Amino acid sequence: MAAVFCRFMASTSPLARDPSKLFFQADHVRRSIISAYWLIIILALPLWWHTTSIERLSLPTVRVTEQTRHGLRIPVSVGLERDPDVSISASQLQNSVDALVRKTPQRWEGLDIRILETRSEDVEHVEGLYTVVSGNEVAVRGRELEFPIRGGPTISGLADTLGALIAPLASTTEQDHRVAQYSPHYRLSFTLLNEDAAAGHFYTEWDVLDAISRHISPILSQLETLHDFTIESQVQFHAPLAFSPRQINDGFGITPEDLTVFVNSAEWTLSSSASNDPVLHFVVFVPSAARRPLHILDSNGDMTSSTSFLLPQWGGIVILNPQEWTVPSKLPSSDLDPVFSAFSNHLLSLLGVPRLPPGVKNAGHNHHALTDWQLDALLRYRAMSNAQGSKDTLKSIVNLVNQIENMPVGQDVRGDIQGALASLEQMLDVSKTSLTETFRLSARAVTLSSRAFFNPGMLALLYFPAEHKYAVYTPLFASAVIPLFVAALRELASWRRQRKERARQVHAASEKVEGSQSSAAT
Repeated sequence: MAAVFCRFMASTSPLARDPSKLFFQADHVRRSIISAYWLIIILALPLWWHTTSIERLSLPTVRVTEQTRHGLRIPVSVGLERDPDVSISASQLQNSVDALVRKTPQRWEGLDIRILETRSEDVEHVEGLYTVVSGNEVAVRGRELEFPIRGGPTISGLADTLGALIAPLASTTEQDHRVAQYSPHYRLSFTLLNEDAAAGHFYTEWDVLDAISRHISPILSQLETLHDFTIESQVQFHAPLAFSPRQINDGFGITPEDLTVFVNSAEWTLSSSASNDPVLHFVVFVPSAARRPLHILDSNGDMTSSTSFLLPQWGGIVILNPQEWTVPSKLPSSDLDPVFSAFSNHLLSLLGVPRLPPGVKNAGHNHHALTDWQLDALLRYRAMSNAQGSKDTLKSIVNLVNQIENMPVGQDVRGDIQGALASLEQMLDVSKTSLTETFRLSARAVTLSSRAFFNPGMLALLYFPAEHKYAVYTPLFASAVIPLFVAALRELASWRRQRKERARQVHAASEKVEGSQSSAAT
């Protein structure tokens, strides 16, 4: 009876006959739920727009364009000593130097050479004046050039010597492939590599501190105006080669082709610390006892006397073949003298320090130290190359931002660009008075422009264009938005139908009332 009664009640219930009578099927409840969804979406749009929008600040394009038009000009003044026995005048030497400039303009790019009389009033206010004095030989001492100008020498010989000292590098735009890219900070890594300690006869330690203090530190102290250096050293006991040296009559040989793949980067750990500063490597390679002596061969396969070689922009390597079969555990300082003498030459080449021209002696107190002529030439070269590199980088940033519409440009990027431009503008003002300050500003400009170019924020969306965003977000939101959109359209259509139905009912009721009133009046 109970089951029959329940079935009877269910069959006669108005909710069973009309599901719209359910409270959650009521029109106002259903429309309120759908409206709540759309209200949340609409309110979330500003937050979504703020979190997904790209900060793209304007760049000083006009200032960048103006800087690319202004070239750096560094004055170089040379005073010629006046002597009754000397037939060379400053005007004659000036004409000879100008002829060299016209002959090789790229070599003298950015330099204004002025030849003055040492007794003239103009010399008193010249900063960094070089002087040419009479001497018995061609030598430099401080900022002086001793030259045998008595006895009627040729003016072209003196002009050529001045040119080799003032502009020793070919061009600021054609950098020597051996010279490392400029950086204000370098790490010098000195490594003693034993090819195979398991074979015996290997070194466990070396007197590297003493060798560095005698051969490397004097160079670093003179170059402190240009760079800061951090030194590290280590010893490794297993450093196999990635190739097999060629066996020759007197041991083993390495061909020029083998030198290009000598460094086994896969198995050699040459850098012992993590840093973004560029590293210049200096490696002492001790061959295994089974591969001694190890020689360097020339292109004809003949053995050379050299035991060291330079890898451009990377570092230098010295092959050390112990003289005794039983190798002591410690590599003494006396055996490191020729090794670090080669390393010092490698370091100068990697940093772009020019050498004195052939036939010109260093007559200073320290014959092994760098002369003022060399340091000034390096400062001028680095200043002009840094200035040009900074301008090229700034121009590349502007072009890249204009080409890629979704590339962000934050305040840090624009600040670095403005700082680089300010340094370039100041550099042009001080270039006539201070070479050191000119270089410092050029170094700051190239550092800021490089930091702006490689800013991680600029690369965030470089490889994520708009098509990728559509491909990612469409499957995620389409499945939720399309049903809401269809439901909203359906409810809008239902509301319009109900509104028309109510209007029709009201109109019918009004007609009925009017009809009943007219019948009653009749």
